[in-house]
Amino acid sequence: MPTRWMMVSGKKPLEKVEFEAESPDPGDVVVEVSGCGVCHTDLGFYYDGVRTNQALPLTLGHEISGTVTQVGEGAADWLGKTVIVPAVMPCGECDACKRGKGTICRTQKMPGNDIQGGFASHITVPARGLCPVDIVRLAAVGLSLADVSVVADALTTPYQAAVQAGVSDGDLVIVNGTGGVGGYAVQVAAAMGATVVAIDVVPEKLEAVREYGASLTLDARDYDVRGLKKKIAGFAKENGLKTSEWIIMECSGTAAGQAAAFGLLNHGATMCVVGFTMDKLEVRLSNLMAFHARLLGNWGCPPELYPGALELVMSDKVKLAPFIEQRPLDDINDVFQAVHDGKLVRRQILVPGM
Repeated sequence: MPTRWMMVSGKKPLEKVEFEAESPDPGDVVVEVSGCGVCHTDLGFYYDGVRTNQALPLTLGHEISGTVTQVGEGAADWLGKTVIVPAVMPCGECDACKRGKGTICRTQKMPGNDIQGGFASHITVPARGLCPVDIVRLAAVGLSLADVSVVADALTTPYQAAVQAGVSDGDLVIVNGTGGVGGYAVQVAAAMGATVVAIDVVPEKLEAVREYGASLTLDARDYDVRGLKKKIAGFAKENGLKTSEWIIMECSGTAAGQAAAFGLLNHGATMCVVGFTMDKLEVRLSNLMAFHARLLGNWGCPPELYPGALELVMSDKVKLAPFIEQRPLDDINDVFQAVHDGKLVRRQILVPGM
């Protein structure tokens, strides 16, 4: 019988329960889960009191890959396909979706928030927007279907940010916060032709991205914001890079990190807010006006961008393996605690039946 791990409240351990598998509705499919990545958003729901759109109890998890085992009416072509489930699924029918603005669709569905999530053996989701995975090509780069579950958020989130910001050859991209999403932001920007400066407070994370796309790594503890900006400006000048129009990807998801990233704005700069925090900060908003800069939000990568993000993995331009680790789904409570305590550097992928 299918099973899922339910969040009853943030004060109680997640509970494993059996559930009856119902036939999918028209347009829906059932995916047998191969892997589901543990995202800091999941921890925000569980530890920090961030409200889920669907009332508890609820199964968390939105970085999902697997195989379609049942299909509803109109979705027959998906049966047996190996897929990545988008972390946010727009309806495709509303005015916003029809105008290419699916990220602001008001009826979008996010597993582990709006519907039951992927920390389970099976999940029912809309077929619309599923990203097919060629497992033969995947094996050629040494990855399993479970491994690419993290494409659904950890990779597509910075990929959308880079696409939206227009990252291209010759750009100087600054990634602030290089764990998880930030580590992939470094790789994505480098794959798009940018020179990347990586900033973090954890030496091990900086060491990791130094080998995978970062041309300069800086420990934020060694500088104030002015010092960081001066160091980066000097690096840009020495290497013939842009001394204005920097693209800053704020991935730390902390108030201190967001304040530092805002302080790096220069003329024509673009700041992408990628990481999430409930904390508030005070900034001088007029800097945007004075520098003619942009501040861009980044929510729910559109499903149509998933194939491009996955292709970076398939073509070996973005490496997943050094940054991920598979663990049994039944270890979910221990894994949540370890990730929350900062004891694990790699992205954790929970695998049913492992």
